[in-house]
Amino acid sequence: MAVGETIRGLLELTRPGNVIAASVLTFIGAFVAGGVADNQTMVAAAVAATGLAVGGGNAINDYFDREIDRINQPERAIPRGAVSPRGALVFSLVLFALAVVCALLLPTAAIAIAGINLLALLAYTEFFKGLPGVGNALVAYLVGSTFLFGGAAVGEIGPAVVLAVLAGTATLSREIVKDVEDIEGDRAEGLNTLPIAVGERRALLIAAGLLVVAVIASPLPYVLGYFGIAYLGLVIPAALFMFYAAYEGFTDPTASQRHLKYSMFLAAVAFIIGRGALEVGGI
Repeated sequence: MAVGETIRGLLELTRPGNVIAASVLTFIGAFVAGGVADNQTMVAAAVAATGLAVGGGNAINDYFDREIDRINQPERAIPRGAVSPRGALVFSLVLFALAVVCALLLPTAAIAIAGINLLALLAYTEFFKGLPGVGNALVAYLVGSTFLFGGAAVGEIGPAVVLAVLAGTATLSREIVKDVEDIEGDRAEGLNTLPIAVGERRALLIAAGLLVVAVIASPLPYVLGYFGIAYLGLVIPAALFMFYAAYEGFTDPTASQRHLKYSMFLAAVAFIIGRGALEVGGI
């Protein structure tokens, strides 16, 4: 295997899109807490720790999932031979080690969150992924906790809590839809995911219900005074997009979970604009 292909495979293991998204969420957590300007070093360390940990988590997930991926995702780096299983494992451990170095520069609360998340990432695929709903809930927590981590990095978690709950709820819905999409490979591997345990339709109904809760609760940051009214102008389209994606899940789970990701990105933009507009002009 050519060196270039191996390097490309290692980069693919990290899921660059997920790394960037999680890093941005950590930055948003710090931004919403109002501490970016005065804590630039801490914010940079938190963002770096998040990106490295997510990359390491994705790599070790592919290591444990290599047999399932031969069915569900044969084009991924390990199944197609770009990276060996051992190489993926070592690569993930290096990324985790670098994440720990960055996290140790942060306040105690942030270090505690980082430690819990690191253990959760390591345990996810091996112990929790195949348990009905448990693995989904763990992933949802990890996504939501990126906001908490950013807030803790600048010493103010409070404003990030609501965002963490909203993001976690939407992520839980998306993870359930993804399990519906991957049901064939998961069943072949003997996993007992939520769609396998309760049926695809019931799982999709649960996912849709969670989205309804997230959408209804989405105005809370405005009501609590964390964001200005500009936030509502962006979060409402994101909420409508989520509703559409939930409906789409009953006919096309692949497109549904992709569109849920896009709507979550739009909601993240709403968080930034809402806080920024409030600070600049009270809007």
